[in-house]
Amino acid sequence: MAELAIKGGLVATPKGMLRLDIGIDRGQVSTLAENVDAESVIEAEGCWVGPGLVDLHAHLREPGFEWKEDITSAALAAAAGGFTALLAMPNTNPPVDTGHVARYVAERGNQTGMVEIRSAGCVTLGRQGLALAHLDDLIGAGVSWFTDDGDAVWDSGVLRQAMEYLAERGCILAQHAEDPGLARGGHLHEGAVSSRLGVAGLPAAAEELVVARDLALVRLTGCRYHVQHVSTAGSVEMIRQAKAEGLPVTAEVTPHHLAFDDEEVATLRTDFKMYPPLRSAADVNVLRRALVEGVIDAVATDHAPHAAHEREVPFEEAPRGVIGLETAAAAVNTFVSLEPETFFERLSERPAALAGFAEQGRPVMVGNAAHLVVFDPHAEWRPEVFRSKSDNSPFRGRLLRGRVKATIFSGRISHLADVAAAIRPGRGSSP
Repeated sequence: MAELAIKGGLVATPKGMLRLDIGIDRGQVSTLAENVDAESVIEAEGCWVGPGLVDLHAHLREPGFEWKEDITSAALAAAAGGFTALLAMPNTNPPVDTGHVARYVAERGNQTGMVEIRSAGCVTLGRQGLALAHLDDLIGAGVSWFTDDGDAVWDSGVLRQAMEYLAERGCILAQHAEDPGLARGGHLHEGAVSSRLGVAGLPAAAEELVVARDLALVRLTGCRYHVQHVSTAGSVEMIRQAKAEGLPVTAEVTPHHLAFDDEEVATLRTDFKMYPPLRSAADVNVLRRALVEGVIDAVATDHAPHAAHEREVPFEEAPRGVIGLETAAAAVNTFVSLEPETFFERLSERPAALAGFAEQGRPVMVGNAAHLVVFDPHAEWRPEVFRSKSDNSPFRGRLLRGRVKATIFSGRISHLADVAAAIRPGRGSSP
């Protein structure tokens, strides 16, 4: 008899989606069969069961900004969203430009017992764009993903030096693609809405110019290159062409860029202020198709908590960024409606492989670590209360379809949406 069973779900196995029960013992999948007996049972009828979700892009705010979020509150939010692994961005205080800060973040993640956390490293010291960070020290601390996220590495000479260095070591350079000159003073997408509101905008060219420059450097250096939070049709087309050319290029898109266009910003609600900004409806349609087709490899939340008092200001003065861990799966299911195999590939398997989470994102099979999510693609709900310390979500109060019913980390239940309805004693267990 297994310690825990997940029964009645459609399971992501190496042979495809199969209706099986999953037995879990000692942190691993121990059985895949019909009618598995267990001490405790999670009912998963009508649900998809697969590898826990993996986020390539989360701002956990620790160290330095714990009043917005800390690693424990982020882990709670992650578990509620079905995530079992997070890649933490390095724009903390101090920034993650040395190995000891990266180790601190990973160790704090392990202490939560709810999610595996690795830290990305800065490309440049202090994210200042002037000199390379302590790259060897960071690599020695287990870092394989480098970004100055929040800012682009704009000096082409510095970027080339970083790419050449990281290419030799098989690491990934991820870019926040935003030309600082074109973006300066902008608060939303430059287009009809910004003109109507009389608010300075950011043109699509601010992103596309950086992507074009960086792809030229990828051709020169051979570095593995990842475009963060893609938002424009022009960027998608360049990524498509780069992949066809055989360049080592990957990309991510956020749930909010899949869900909303810049018309949402007409209300000047600060929960819709993010960089890159929400783009046109035409851009959104291209992003959705690119995710389905695999031109965009992964969904990443760009989870960026901000406290309430920071957002109770005019739109132009508000910080940029929104939370996303607790709503990501539901948002993707609502606005893109992926097939279950593609859902797990884009939200779990591919991001795990890119970020180097060896035990994450693996299909459900006997002997694999039991990092799992139970996702009900039909459940409807409105997010109102969040486990994150911050509630700056563009999905707050919005009807979504699809909800995480349970999350399992290392064989232990880290989240249950409804304890009474979801879990029951198995046969042979004590009443």
